[in-house]
Amino acid sequence: MNALSPDTKKKYDLNFARWVYENVDGGDRLSMCMQCGVCSGSCPIGDQMDYGPRKLFMMVRAGMKEAVLKANTMFNCVSCYNCVVRCPRSVPVKYILHGLGRLALQEGYAKPKEVDNSRFADAFWWSVSKYGKTDERLVTAKYYFSAGLSEGIKRGMGNMKIAMGMIKTKRMHLGMPHKTKKQGELKAILAKAVEIQNRNHGEG
Repeated sequence: MNALSPDTKKKYDLNFARWVYENVDGGDRLSMCMQCGVCSGSCPIGDQMDYGPRKLFMMVRAGMKEAVLKANTMFNCVSCYNCVVRCPRSVPVKYILHGLGRLALQEGYAKPKEVDNSRFADAFWWSVSKYGKTDERLVTAKYYFSAGLSEGIKRGMGNMKIAMGMIKTKRMHLGMPHKTKKQGELKAILAKAVEIQNRNHGEG
């Protein structure tokens, strides 16, 4: 999905709905949504979203581009797939949200560094690509400090009791990060994944 969506000043523009149907992964199934609300009711973090998936899809169908792409719904999705598994019409809810989030970033409605989920994903991916594993200490520190030095210290101190408890019960280790044994194979797998992603999105 590299094409830009229709530029519109209208609050309601059905060209946007048509564009989503044709260009967003899973968008062609959006018309199958019957507004039952199972997706929103199944979402563990729905109360943290501007609009639940059900309402956001209704807004897409109404052509409310600005309101849809400015919503935090796509970025608060934790990819648990409850919505995908439980949708009675097999609408790929999570995939559509992902596509809308990508569009919001592509068209400047959201900035990666300002999106909390995006900053956490960056920290998670950094640990996995570097070590082949997630190191809770480093992921947490990288994520906390991505919001700034003072915010990082504040969040770290706020969770100090939890961290000490995890160390005490040996749920979090001290010392150097653990790595996968075959780092060369890890790098080859990641390089192949990037190659496939670029090919699928027409970037390579």
